[in-house]
Amino acid sequence: MSVKVRFAPSPTGLLHVGNVRTAISNWLYARKMGGVFFLRIDDTDLERSTKEYEEGLKEDLRWLGLNWDETAKQSERFASYDAAVEKLKSDGRLYPCYETSQELDIKRKIQLGQGKPPLYDRAGLNISDAEKTKYEAEGRTPHWRFKLNIPARVEWEDHVKGHQSFDIAALSDPILVRGDGTYLYTLPSVVDDIEFGITHVMRGEDHSANSAVQTQIFEALGAKAPDMAHFSLLTGAAGEGLSKRLGTASIKSYREKDGLEALSIVSLLARIGSSDPIEPFTSIESLIDGFDFSKFSRATAKFDPHDLEILNAKILHVTEYDAVKDRLPEGATEKFWNVARANIKKLSDVDEWLTIVSGPITPVIGNADFIAKAGELLPQGNWDETTWKAWTTAVKEETGAKGRELFMPLRQAVTGLQHGPEMGSLLPLIGETRVRARLSGEKA
Repeated sequence: MSVKVRFAPSPTGLLHVGNVRTAISNWLYARKMGGVFFLRIDDTDLERSTKEYEEGLKEDLRWLGLNWDETAKQSERFASYDAAVEKLKSDGRLYPCYETSQELDIKRKIQLGQGKPPLYDRAGLNISDAEKTKYEAEGRTPHWRFKLNIPARVEWEDHVKGHQSFDIAALSDPILVRGDGTYLYTLPSVVDDIEFGITHVMRGEDHSANSAVQTQIFEALGAKAPDMAHFSLLTGAAGEGLSKRLGTASIKSYREKDGLEALSIVSLLARIGSSDPIEPFTSIESLIDGFDFSKFSRATAKFDPHDLEILNAKILHVTEYDAVKDRLPEGATEKFWNVARANIKKLSDVDEWLTIVSGPITPVIGNADFIAKAGELLPQGNWDETTWKAWTTAVKEETGAKGRELFMPLRQAVTGLQHGPEMGSLLPLIGETRVRARLSGEKA
């Protein structure tokens, strides 16, 4: 069977890590199976969907390396949904209901007060033509519910959750079409999965009940439901939910505000909630072969932004110059990158180290006599990675200073800092002229 999966975001807010975890799983499975990764824009909510959000989510996916093979927009496919509605109506599977939101809320409260589950009572099935005329004269327009086949159980072998079984009698007939004629998610998603040949639906476990309902809609439209995989939900470190509308853990924020590497996000989200260890990856392709449904836990996975920061630093520490040279500031050579990368957490940190190398910096000189003597002993000529050792050895023999008392004053005078890259590698980058000036107390 040729595999075809889909990622179906709604352009009503920013993509957050919960969304992207689903996208990564779908992408990895498609690539592992040599299949198709289909991007579907679920923009049937015309009031809240925006072009800005659509372009933003596409930019996020490209940045993460999640290229798609095919794409479609639901707002351009209403004819297909209308045809499905007519079929369901003619087959008696879609029926009109005239209750207002307030009336439905009252019904639910009464049921709850009686200790009953708040299920729709199917009153719409018994409305007479006279009642319909009366309601419509009042200005009411019907919403349309899908008539579930009950009693029945919907069962499937979930690739993550194992055997799933839903008692359909425990669910309300779902509304597929609102009173204003707009569609809820449920029907268009099924129609698209059928027409685009989706073989596997992979999403969060909060959609499990939807999957049971949609299975009957697939059957009512003469199709078989795709294979299902429902991943455990992703929460914040303290168990809080992740909201795309509030921008919580949004990909845009991590990219633009925090300056994280795309692969730090991919490395974490590809493995979180699975039995595989969280590791830094410098290529998304390196994750493909290891993707396996059986590795994912049924327990809720917790997302901690601190883990992203750790991964980000580790990735940069092993990233080659050619992979970042177009993003480095002017003057950042390959030699500079190889020295600085082990001391940065984010790529923007290279600016600090480029200033240390190129100046100007304010030298920190505590013992002026010691630094003056060190200046007299500074080697001349061509500097390389042996220069620092030769210099500190000469200073040690002349002054008797050793250990921290030897190395720290020299580092502070040359860099203005108490920490940083190995001085043996850093010193030749700074150069003799600038080092001599700094040892003399100049801001150079």
